[in-house]
Amino acid sequence: MAVVEEPAVQLREVAGPSSLGGGRRRALELLYVIAVTDFKRTYFGTALGYLWSIARPLMTFGILLLVFTHVFRFKAKVPNYPVFLLFDIVLFTFFQEATSMAVGSIVGHEAVVRKTQFPRLVIPLAVVLTTLFNLALNLVVAFAFILARGISPSWTWLLLIPILVVLFVFTTAVSMIVSALYPRFRDVGIIWSVFAMALFYATPVLYPIRVVSHNLRDVIALNPLAPIFNLAQRWITEPTTPWPNAASLGGPVRLAIAIALYVAVCGFAVWIFRREAPRIAEAL
Repeated sequence: MAVVEEPAVQLREVAGPSSLGGGRRRALELLYVIAVTDFKRTYFGTALGYLWSIARPLMTFGILLLVFTHVFRFKAKVPNYPVFLLFDIVLFTFFQEATSMAVGSIVGHEAVVRKTQFPRLVIPLAVVLTTLFNLALNLVVAFAFILARGISPSWTWLLLIPILVVLFVFTTAVSMIVSALYPRFRDVGIIWSVFAMALFYATPVLYPIRVVSHNLRDVIALNPLAPIFNLAQRWITEPTTPWPNAASLGGPVRLAIAIALYVAVCGFAVWIFRREAPRIAEAL
């Protein structure tokens, strides 16, 4: 009796969860839902509600303004120093809050990550989008303060749009890195909190880079955030001289290194998140 051999069954590879798995439309829908939900949940139950998103940077501004105008006498050294300081604090608060909140964002959505296949990139990107809402509110207050100080609008203000885009991209890249590494390496949370504080003082937020000694300026100029803040400061407070020379940014070599580090961070963010996305649920 002849034995009939059954045809071999070909197994089809099933794609696991990835950084952008599930389609672009679904990713955008989830991004909107998570960002809006997180924004509402952040201030739920507080007395001031959404006003806290404006009050926090203003309180920080008030304390630092008091210190740096009366102790370090920066008001006499820097034209329109209150405007300079408030605008810088608003921008850096966006970067610091987004990256700090992104550290534990994926772990915070552990139940969803374990049970649902969806684009993992949505989670850190939603955090950045939530803080972007806060940035928009704070910029309205900042520009109202600028006008109240008697600074007339200038065409250089339009140049802030590409600066904000560049800052948004860098913030997203750092958020992707810390959120992807944290599920496997929980020390990332502590390390980043310390590093973010150091970066606050290593970025020309409280001071213009030109008042720093040459040796220290050469080090600060390597910071990818330094050119971003330097240009934003000039376009707001010094519109008559909007283009700084390369020497004020540490020289062309250090400026090129800062730009290269910016690109490297963005490239590393894409690589590490694509590598870690399929195994995030296992690390939780």
